[in-house]
Amino acid sequence: MKRIFIILGIVTIAGTGYGQNTKGKNTSVKKDSTLFQDDPIAASLDSLSRLNFFEKGYDVVKSPNFHFSPDSVPSYSDAEIEERMSKLDANTPFDLQYNDVVKQYINLYVKKKQLTSRILGLSRLYFPMLEQILDRYKMPLELKYLAVVESALNPTACSRAGARGMWQFMYTTGKLYNLQINSYTDDRNDVVKSTIAACEFLKFLYSTFGDWQLAIAAYNCGPMEVSKAIRRSGGKTNFWAIRPYLPRETEGYVPAFIAVNYVMNYATSYNIYPSIPIETYFDVDTISVHHQLTFQQISNYLRISTDEIAYLNPCYKLDVIPYSSDGCYTLCLPVSKVGTFVTNEDSIYALAKKDTLTSRQILAMQESQPQVEYHRVLRGEHLSSIANRYHCTVRELKEWNGLRSAYVKPGQHLMVYVSRGRHKETATARKGRSKDIYTVQAGDTLWHISQATGISMAQLKKLNHINGNFKLSPGARIRLSANAG
Repeated sequence: MKRIFIILGIVTIAGTGYGQNTKGKNTSVKKDSTLFQDDPIAASLDSLSRLNFFEKGYDVVKSPNFHFSPDSVPSYSDAEIEERMSKLDANTPFDLQYNDVVKQYINLYVKKKQLTSRILGLSRLYFPMLEQILDRYKMPLELKYLAVVESALNPTACSRAGARGMWQFMYTTGKLYNLQINSYTDDRNDVVKSTIAACEFLKFLYSTFGDWQLAIAAYNCGPMEVSKAIRRSGGKTNFWAIRPYLPRETEGYVPAFIAVNYVMNYATSYNIYPSIPIETYFDVDTISVHHQLTFQQISNYLRISTDEIAYLNPCYKLDVIPYSSDGCYTLCLPVSKVGTFVTNEDSIYALAKKDTLTSRQILAMQESQPQVEYHRVLRGEHLSSIANRYHCTVRELKEWNGLRSAYVKPGQHLMVYVSRGRHKETATARKGRSKDIYTVQAGDTLWHISQATGISMAQLKKLNHINGNFKLSPGARIRLSANAG
């Protein structure tokens, strides 16, 4: 806790004098290279392809206002896009400007139109929730688009660094903002609770830097990285001016946010329509639960699939709602099922009590839950050898990672789901990896490594003899203890 207060104190001092809003137009930005491999924005989009519930319950709504052929992708001149962007910019405290970098991210979302269609559909369920909380905190409603950049509105998203949920909180940051994480639940996957935490964090960042663009950049890389970029730029407090001094991943973070603002408002003009879920915001309601219930029990009583229950309640890790005397646990259900539950609540609890899980059964459920691992493809590896290593099939690897072919290249990261038992085996058998050493991945910053390992940035710098000019490179080895070789 002392370490946290020291960090916050340093950031607050470094942020003094940033209260001036620097909203400006047509800031010159040199042409950027194409999006780098394993771009985190593209990865968050691809994560939607692994949400099985989409395949069961979504329909694309078509608009009569446009007459495009199904596969066509209309294109527009830079002047047309800039004019549209200026209209959005006139109604927001954010500096929404159009340039080559923003254009790349607009093209990314347009190119991945099927996944963008899913985001549009999910927005019908989640945006009303996000807007209510943002309004309560008196924050710009456009911040809802930050959740699209972070996770593509996927409340079960998990990054290779261990960030989870719609707002991609690391474990330690989630705890700092009162998100409960235990064997049963992970509030980082709870849309309402994680949005409240995100508002509190963003409010702190805005009070530090006095500029929303810098605040959302700090949300991505950490306030210390933004403060360092400001100093290296000679004290400039405009995102585009400090952009060259930010971590590579953060360089694209604010442009992606601007692109999402544009795409979400002009999707239909690109022949992209929402894939509407079975339930939207007005089709669901939340009730308090006072007894341990499993998703299977709820399914049996209410005649609703366990997949749908899990989809609406992503914070429960074991498909179990634990006991709570004060009703702190909630259950989200279709409105059509809420009345049945409330009317028969006592009977449901009485029946469930006869079938309460033992600690041995809960442990078995924990062992059977899949664990996410990220495998970095080595030279000479192919999908079949990777599948053998993780005891899965090539088809599963392709589905988990949205691969159309079996081709992979060295350095590529693959998501792998393994049982907790298998996770222990592969972790023990894995060579060349020590708990005392962290290997830097593309997009990592010292802030990310600190959050992932629970080791302060000051301690990491001391252990690795890092000075102010040090820049992390993929493949570099970071010592996590004095015993590391």
